[in-house]
Amino acid sequence: MYRRAVLAVFLAAIAQRPAPVQPFPLEEATAAQLQDWMTSGRYTAHQIAEMYLRRIQDVDRAGPALHAVIEVNPDALAIADALDAERTAKGPRGPLHGIPVLIKDNIDTADRMLTTAGSLALEGTQPSKDAFLVARLRAEGVVILGKTNLSEWANFRSTHSTSGWSGRGGQTKNPYALDRNPCGSSSGTGAAIAANLATIGIGTETVGSIVCPSGANGLVGIKPTVGLISRTGVIPISHTQDSAGPMARSVADAALLLGAMAGVDRADAATKPAPAHAQDYTKALDAHALRGARIGVSRKQYFGYSAAADGVIEKAIADLKAAGAVIVDPADIPTGSKLDRCENEVLQYEFKSDLDKYLATRGPASPVHSLADLIAFNEREKAREMPFFGRNCFCRRRRRARSPRRRIALPW
Repeated sequence: MYRRAVLAVFLAAIAQRPAPVQPFPLEEATAAQLQDWMTSGRYTAHQIAEMYLRRIQDVDRAGPALHAVIEVNPDALAIADALDAERTAKGPRGPLHGIPVLIKDNIDTADRMLTTAGSLALEGTQPSKDAFLVARLRAEGVVILGKTNLSEWANFRSTHSTSGWSGRGGQTKNPYALDRNPCGSSSGTGAAIAANLATIGIGTETVGSIVCPSGANGLVGIKPTVGLISRTGVIPISHTQDSAGPMARSVADAALLLGAMAGVDRADAATKPAPAHAQDYTKALDAHALRGARIGVSRKQYFGYSAAADGVIEKAIADLKAAGAVIVDPADIPTGSKLDRCENEVLQYEFKSDLDKYLATRGPASPVHSLADLIAFNEREKAREMPFFGRNCFCRRRRRARSPRRRIALPW
C-alpha cells in the first residue's frame, strides 16, 4: 500500500509533458555578479527580481512545474524599488543589497505571505513578527521573493512520506530528473536554487534536510552548529538538533549567507556563544583549503546501494585527494546504526514540547495551538491533508502495556 501511494504521488507530479523553457539571462549568476551588475547599472534590483519572478512562472508554475515555490511575495518588486532608491541615495548596505532569496515555508515572515510548514492547518494566518534570521537578512537588504515548498512539517509527520510533498504545495520535483527524489525536507529550496528561481536560499535541518537536498540538486548546503543561527521563529522539531542554514550554487554565496544569518538572539539561549564563531566567512575562502584536510570514507554505511552512485563518489574521492586532502579509507563507524532509535526517541519528546511552544506564538487567530489540535485537524481534513500517507509521527504520549513508565509511541 505504501509503495503504491508513493508511486501515485510521483506519477501525478510528472503526468504533464513540460513546455520548453526560455533562456534565462541570470542563469548561474552569483551574488557577487549581481552586485557588480547593479553597481555598473546593467540591472536594477527591480529588474533582477522581475526576471526571477518570471522564471518562477515559467519553470515552477508552468514548464516542468517544479512546485518548489509554495508562495510568491506580493511585495517583492516594491521592496526591490525601495532598495534601488536607497542604493542611489546612499549606496548599497553590503554584498546582499538587492539580492533575491527564497526562504523555506517553516520560517516566519511577518508580511503578506503565510508560514505553514506546508500544512493546510496553518493556512490563513500569519506570524506576528519575522524570524530572527529573517530580520537579519532584511537588514542586509535582501529581496525575499517567496517561500519554498517542503516535506510537510519538515518530514516529521509520517515515516511513509515522500520528500518534498506537502498538503499545501504538492510534490516538489528534482529539476535535473523530474521523476527523481529532490530529497530532504528543504527540497523546495534545493530544487528552486538549482533551477535558478533565486540567487540563494534558506533551508532548515534536523537530520539531513539541508545537506541531502543540496546533494540531490547539485548545491552547496551548510548545516551550521546548533546555536550559530537563531531558531526563534522557525517551526521546530528538536531544540537539540534544529538549525537553519544556507543553500546556494557556490561556496562563496553559501559563506556570504551564513555570515549574514549568524549572531546572538536573546530569545534563543543557544546563540549566546555565537560571537566567538560568527564572522565574515567569505574571508576564509581558500582554493587550497583541502591541503592536509583529513576526510574519512565510511564505506559500510554509505556504499553499495548503486554501482553508478559509487562510481561518482569514487571520482569525487580521487578529486579530493588530488586537491591535497588526506583520505582515510575506510573510516567506518561500527556503532553508527545504533544511534538511530535513541535519536528518534529524543526527537519525539522534543517535537511535542517544542511545537506546542511555537504554536502558542501564533496567537488566538491561529486555528491550531497544539499537536493535539493538528492531529484533530488532520483527521477532519484527511481527504485533503492525508491523501497518500498518514501521520504516524504525530502521536501523543501513551502508557505501554504492563509498565508504569510513560514512553513515546515510536513510529516503527
